[in-house]
Amino acid sequence: MRKALWLVAAAGPALLLTTLISGPARAETLFTDTFADGDADGWSRNGGAWSVVTDGSPVYRQSTAGGNARALAGAGSWTDYTVQARVKAGGTAGLAARAASTSQYYALVVTGGGAAQLQRVSGGTATVLATAVVGTSADWRTLALDVRGSTLTGRVNGAQVVQASDGTFGSGRIGLVTANSAGSFDDVVVDTTAPGPGPSSPSTSPTPPPPGGCAVTGTATGFAAGTTGGAGGPTVQVDTAAELLSSIATPGPLTICVVGTITLPAGMYDVTSHKSIVGVGATAGITGGGFNIGLPVSEVTSPPANAVHNVIIQNLSFRNASDDSINVQMFSHHVWIDHNDLAQGYDGLIDIKRGASLVTVSWNHNHHHTKNMLLGHDDSNGAQDTGRLKVTYHHNWFDRTPQRNPRVRFGEPVHVYNNYYVYNTDTGVACQNNAGCVVEGNYFEDVEEPVTNTYAGPAGRCVARNNVFVGESGAPDCSGTVQEPSTYYSYTLDDPNAVKSIVTAGAGVGRL
Repeated sequence: MRKALWLVAAAGPALLLTTLISGPARAETLFTDTFADGDADGWSRNGGAWSVVTDGSPVYRQSTAGGNARALAGAGSWTDYTVQARVKAGGTAGLAARAASTSQYYALVVTGGGAAQLQRVSGGTATVLATAVVGTSADWRTLALDVRGSTLTGRVNGAQVVQASDGTFGSGRIGLVTANSAGSFDDVVVDTTAPGPGPSSPSTSPTPPPPGGCAVTGTATGFAAGTTGGAGGPTVQVDTAAELLSSIATPGPLTICVVGTITLPAGMYDVTSHKSIVGVGATAGITGGGFNIGLPVSEVTSPPANAVHNVIIQNLSFRNASDDSINVQMFSHHVWIDHNDLAQGYDGLIDIKRGASLVTVSWNHNHHHTKNMLLGHDDSNGAQDTGRLKVTYHHNWFDRTPQRNPRVRFGEPVHVYNNYYVYNTDTGVACQNNAGCVVEGNYFEDVEEPVTNTYAGPAGRCVARNNVFVGESGAPDCSGTVQEPSTYYSYTLDDPNAVKSIVTAGAGVGRL
């Protein structure tokens, strides 16, 4: 048996010397570098400032935030292979394949805005071949770029997120790339093994929905009345992160049936207009990341024509979000958040802010979390929020959520009715900074300060009527006049004495 060693020119001891065995062709690892030896011999660099530093363990770091930087390694004769590495950056960074030079290659990058892009870079100019939303993250992510013939495939944390066809470059080296951003890289591996097929994009090859289908149950009442979500469009089933992220980013009406618990990488993931995201049964949910319903933050004070709208989220459990579980922002409207179970997130469970309006939050069970819900994020944001933030909260179970149930700024009228509050140790409804809240028909049990318009910061206005206070609940602290919700929509109150039993029997997942 004859053996030969693959050597990369000028390679140092960090590079793997791969044993090739004669006989039938087989998959081989062509190259690895963990930078554990403290150097980056074998890498040729163009732009930036590259060095091996310690980030828990030795990593290869490009520390300049301006301009483009590239480090290449390997052989120009490599054709079909996968290059994989761990990548951490605050902006655009990723991997290169089939690099003929530092200005001619394919790249898989994740941008600072949370998009994964397949790029063809020619003459230093990048052309985006495919893109998908993967969310922002300050943590390490594993990127893999596979090049097979003219098929290019990108994976993030093991999930296929982008794919394209392009035959411009047939062979070349691998690389690490940044664009106007510092970045760190580790555990680089080049392998000829073809990866298995990734999940299909529902926009091209949808998985059929589960037997019996899935659909939104009921209709929105309150300020979100008329919200239809994905009605009129196709229905798809998702049970992986890649399928879910592709679906919520797909233009046009779509009903997305979530099966089981889907773990998202840390970050917030944008939901486009005309979507219904519905959990199947009582076990569907999201963990790790959260949904953002709204355009990127800006200082505009008038609703843009492309504001996100007509979105329904129903029958899902949310756990361990790295930021918010659900965030509605930037003039988004006609959003219905219904029959969900939310707990144990990092920031807010359901936050609504920056000019969003015409939202209904109903029949949700919120628990095991402190900073429950904001309506209006800052006392200085009146230019966007005044005259907006019109939200209805009804039949929610605020179960031992100490504060922000909700914490309101600017919105009027904010209608809070027929909710069950239990053991909220700070406040129930806090209506501040010229907000106007109507709080009626609720059941407060052992709530220290059930309703207040003098909690913190500038005062708001509130009307509290027909509520039940039991146990060690305090008295409402309300003053001022507020627009009546009935001028906007009709509604019928349940008997507040029955609200505890009604809400605990009906709020949350699996109770549609």
